[in-house]
Amino acid sequence: MKKILIAFFSCSTLIAAAQNKTTEKLVPYVRPIIGTQRMGHVFPGATVPFGMVQLSPETDTPSYELNGHYNPDVYKYCAGYQYDDKTIVGFSHTHFSGTGHSDLGDFLVMPTVGKLQLNPGTADKPGSGYRSAFSHANEVSEANYYKVKLDASGIIAEMTTTTRVGFHQYTFPKSDSAHIILDLMAGIYNYPDKNVWTYLRRVNDSTIVGYRLTNGWARTRALYFAMTFSKPFIQMGYKNFSKREVYGGFWGKFNHVPNFPEIAARQLKVWFDFKTQENEKIKIKMAISPVSMDGALLNLQTEAPGWDFEKVKNDGQAQWETELHKIVIDGSKDDKENFYTSMYHAMINPTVYMDVDGKYKGLDQNIHQADGFTNYTTFSLWDTHRALHPLFNIIEQKRNADMIQSMLAHFNQSPEHMLPVWSNSANENWCMSGYHSVAVLADAVVKGNTSSFDANKTLDAAVTTANHRTYESIGDYIDRGYIPDEKDDNSVSSTLEYAYDDWAIAQMAKKLNRMDVYDTFIKRSQNWKNVFDPQSGFMHPKEADGTWRKTKFDPFTTIGMGFIEGNAWNYTLYVPHDPAGLIKAMGGNKRFVTYIDSLFSYDLPDKYFAETEDITKDGIIGNYVHGNEPSHHDAYLYDWTDKPWKTQDKIRMILKKMYKNTPDGLGGNDDTGQMSAWYIFSALGFYPVAPASDQYAIGSPSVYHAVINMENGKTFTINVKNQSDKNVYVQKILLNGKPLTGYFLHHADIINGGELTYVMGPKHI
Repeated sequence: MKKILIAFFSCSTLIAAAQNKTTEKLVPYVRPIIGTQRMGHVFPGATVPFGMVQLSPETDTPSYELNGHYNPDVYKYCAGYQYDDKTIVGFSHTHFSGTGHSDLGDFLVMPTVGKLQLNPGTADKPGSGYRSAFSHANEVSEANYYKVKLDASGIIAEMTTTTRVGFHQYTFPKSDSAHIILDLMAGIYNYPDKNVWTYLRRVNDSTIVGYRLTNGWARTRALYFAMTFSKPFIQMGYKNFSKREVYGGFWGKFNHVPNFPEIAARQLKVWFDFKTQENEKIKIKMAISPVSMDGALLNLQTEAPGWDFEKVKNDGQAQWETELHKIVIDGSKDDKENFYTSMYHAMINPTVYMDVDGKYKGLDQNIHQADGFTNYTTFSLWDTHRALHPLFNIIEQKRNADMIQSMLAHFNQSPEHMLPVWSNSANENWCMSGYHSVAVLADAVVKGNTSSFDANKTLDAAVTTANHRTYESIGDYIDRGYIPDEKDDNSVSSTLEYAYDDWAIAQMAKKLNRMDVYDTFIKRSQNWKNVFDPQSGFMHPKEADGTWRKTKFDPFTTIGMGFIEGNAWNYTLYVPHDPAGLIKAMGGNKRFVTYIDSLFSYDLPDKYFAETEDITKDGIIGNYVHGNEPSHHDAYLYDWTDKPWKTQDKIRMILKKMYKNTPDGLGGNDDTGQMSAWYIFSALGFYPVAPASDQYAIGSPSVYHAVINMENGKTFTINVKNQSDKNVYVQKILLNGKPLTGYFLHHADIINGGELTYVMGPKHI
């Protein structure tokens, strides 16, 4: 009986411990400040999962244009914030997370006291304008909460969000001259003519509405807002910074005194005056809408009807807890901070793009109604097709299906009749190469996540996009099997990416038993062979006459060699859909292993990437560029050789070198979650080398234990025995108690639930 009781209490203790692990708060492990220094290009401000609002500070606002040319300094401010800066200009409501190009930064708000200044001033002389010095010692950055003290005024600024509402709380000193500035000119990647038009209307003494039309990366972007204060303003004023209009109508009949009920111009700054008591809090709620001012008001009234700042903060953090708990890991504090910050960054984008009533603006610039799905935008597909969307097919299946419906709506509304390439805010930006939405669609179809959309119409949209002959040399690619060097600066990388996209379409067609489509596209998927030069051993630019480029070719150079954001040495391995074929073409197993070894061991001199802003030493190991996406699968290619243990060694090295829980802890742009998704998969011990396949390549897990909680109610548990920094090599793998043969896992193994056990050791086998 005593033994039974001991066993009972021991079992109860273990169950309780497991329950405590499951209910552990995970938000405290999220550190949004990770990646805000140097190349990460993420923001430290407040947002909820996939939220339309990202309320965050701007530390500087350099112009995209300088003396008639591109200003390279603007690149640092893709997310508006750089950790090394000493001043804050204000707090705006929209931001990209981790991109290498930018837009947004809408509706900048800044509280001040004393003499009203409408110029932001300069970083070296912050007192010359409304910007303020600040200290990281007085800064707090959490999931859905940001706080900072503005040294110039002593104001404590706090912010939180709902999906569509930014909620500010400013604690003022005693003052008869307190101001809230609304800068409608400010923006990220700004330039003097970016604002097409701005409008503002005073509803009453505490509420205004308006909109801004901009011409930037998204060339026809409209964003509407509704802004309300917790106390009436004494008066409201504005200044028009526009150049003199050629024709302004007869508005001069009015004396535009303070509190005039409406304002319209290209360049506006508005201010609101208050008197404040010591430590008085003035709260602001600003809702945004892609549709209308009435839509913004509806969003405001629906999502944030009261003035309880703590409730909005806590509700948003509860949303984050739900999302973060989709993967529960065990590991060190550092491991958890890296992992859950990666989860956080992976769940910022894509972003909701519709009002609470389901209305949204489409790519045709008309208003549409989302029927049975949530409409999303911010699709950085050159990046996110690789790991982010495959991650969503495990832990965010409903959202990923809605994202695909959003892409299909984009296709139906597109004047070019194409699926998205890089889309944002009812605009196609056409950024980067390939048309990798087809890989996202195919990955979902192959993995069976199609319950909410028509898979055959999805395939039709992919085929139509792939046959759009006038887009980026697709016609030449179809006719010749490659893109001639003379026709396209990215001829080789685009050929490789089209070949992979063709393979993805073929896999979707095979799943749907559309074998005529399969036969066409599986043949096209072999076009990578047409740009592989067996003599040099590299992917190589080929001219229209079928000969290799006659001018100088350097496989280490990143500019002018036929590749986008990478060199031939890295891109030669970009055949994720046919590693076996690539190994054969490159001379077999031994030579292929030596090639990948050299990728990591060769020290690439700075001169080879000096001309590209997207690649820096921060994200390079040898010649392997982890800070840029085309190489993300490279370390896993050893799994197709007789030395899979080298994958295990390299993955653990990359995890340690490229991801740290520090402000400079990301080795490259997070690229709307792709860098973070790579970390999540790799920390769990497997990776989707070729999305649109149901196969994952095995690596080396860095977690001690993990449980993936899926929407179908099933769990996939990962156990790691003998885990340590030295034990990086897999000795044995058990799937549901049985030995796993080979170094590959299948999607059904995960989604159907089960248990994967890694046994680790210090030496490879």
